Amino acid sequence: MSNSVTIRVPARLHLGFLDLNGDVGRRFGSVGLPLSEPETVVTLSRAAETSVEGSEAPRAEQHLSALCRHLGIKSHHRLVVEQAIPSHAGLGSGTQIALAVAAALRTLHGLPLDVAGDAILLARGARSGIGIASFESGGVIVDAGKNSSGRPPPVVARLPFPDEWRVLLILDEAVEGLHGQDELQAFRALPQFPAAGAGEICRQVLMGLMPALVERDLPVFGAAVTTIQTLIGTHFAPAQGGVFTSRRVEALARRLVDAGAVGIGQSSWGPTGFAFAPSENEARRMVDSVRDATGAGIEIRIVQGRNSGAKISQTKLDLVGS
Repeated sequence: MSNSVTIRVPARLHLGFLDLNGDVGRRFGSVGLPLSEPETVVTLSRAAETSVEGSEAPRAEQHLSALCRHLGIKSHHRLVVEQAIPSHAGLGSGTQIALAVAAALRTLHGLPLDVAGDAILLARGARSGIGIASFESGGVIVDAGKNSSGRPPPVVARLPFPDEWRVLLILDEAVEGLHGQDELQAFRALPQFPAAGAGEICRQVLMGLMPALVERDLPVFGAAVTTIQTLIGTHFAPAQGGVFTSRRVEALARRLVDAGAVGIGQSSWGPTGFAFAPSENEARRMVDSVRDATGAGIEIRIVQGRNSGAKISQTKLDLVGS
C-alpha cells in the first residue's frame, strides 16, 4: 500500500469534431493531442482528517467524496492540487482533474485503475473522448464518437506526434470559453451540421492529417488542421461570436501564419488558440516576430506534443518493524 501518490496529467488540444449529427449511429468523434504543459498535478496522502488544498479545491473535493462513496473507502485523506490546467480555456481541465483524483485514490488504496468507469461516474467525456484517452496514453488521438451504450468513445487511431515539432499555445486570460449550461444551450441552439462538412472533416483526418503524421509532413498536417478548424469554427461562430472566441487570439494566430506557422485553430470553445512549428528554433523565431502584438493578459507559450499519458509516482508505507 502507498502512503502518498502524485499524479501528473496533461492538458490537451481539441483539434475538432468529426460528425456533430450522429446520423450513422455515432455522434461527435474527435481529434486531439495531449501537451507537455500545462499539467494538473495532485498529491493524495493518508491523514487523520480529510482536507483539500490548492487551486480547483472545490471541484477536487467533490470528486474525492464521490469516489470514496463509490468505492466504499471510509478513511481520511489530504489532497493537494499542486498545479492545475487553466479552467474554461479549452484545454480539458475538468476531465483531467477528475481522472487525476480518481487515479490517486485507487493507487493509494491498491485498487486497479478504471479510467473509463471513473470518467462515467464523474460525468466526464460527455462529447469528446480525447481527455480520457490522453490520460491513458499520448500521441495524436482519433476517437469514433459516442453511441447509445453510454460508454466513452472508443479510440480508433493513435499516432506519435513528431518530437521535433512544436505547438504554439496562445492563451488569453481575459476570456473564458463556453461551459456548463451555456455550453449545453449553445449545442441546442446551433443548426444541424451539414453532412457534407462532416464528410470533408473525416476525409481531412484520414487522407490528410494521419498520413502527414506518419510521413512527418508538417505543411500537410497543418493544412488539414486548418481546414477542420475552419469548418468547425464557422459552425460554432454564432455561439462564440466568431470563428475564434477571442479576437486577440485570432489576430495573433493569423500573424503567426504570416511568420510561417501552420495549422491554426482554437481548442474546444477556447479561448486558447494554437499553431504548429517545425522546430524549437523556428517556434522561437515566430514568437519573437509577433511579440509586439502581445498585450496584457495574453501569452504565447511554446510546448511539445506529448506521446505519453498520466505519470503516477508513489511513496510506500515502511512496514519494517511493524
